[in-house]
Amino acid sequence: METTPLAWKVVIDAADPHRQAAFWAAALHYRVEDNSRLISRLLAVGAVDEQETVEFQGHLAWRDLIAIRHPDDPFDPDSDLGRGRRILFQRVPEPKVVKNRLHLDLHSPPGALEGEVARLEALGAATHERRARGGTEWVVMTDPEGGEFCLH
Repeated sequence: METTPLAWKVVIDAADPHRQAAFWAAALHYRVEDNSRLISRLLAVGAVDEQETVEFQGHLAWRDLIAIRHPDDPFDPDSDLGRGRRILFQRVPEPKVVKNRLHLDLHSPPGALEGEVARLEALGAATHERRARGGTEWVVMTDPEGGEFCLH
């Protein structure tokens, strides 16, 4: 019998993973993981080099990747790595050039669509287009790096 994973993460390529993590953490009401204790330990034993790190939001962070996690999900208190719903942003050198093959759908509370559009735009998102089908209305938006997502 196969087992199912207890934890998962979606990995998103980014030019600036820290900016994307900050945006998506605010958009989803998630928490940016603070891996500074883990990184400090790895630096102290020479397992990683300082060039692999940056300061982000007052904490030591990985230069090329950072994750956000749902605030109610379990996590390792020593490393702050989530053990539930996570999104990992990893630096890639090439820019986004085509439509996403995967995107997030965000669902606002009833009657709150326009307020959520405004909130996400204030965080750095942009409205791409508005759509309606089958009695349902949604807004196609883009994150600060142009990644598409839908707001219902």
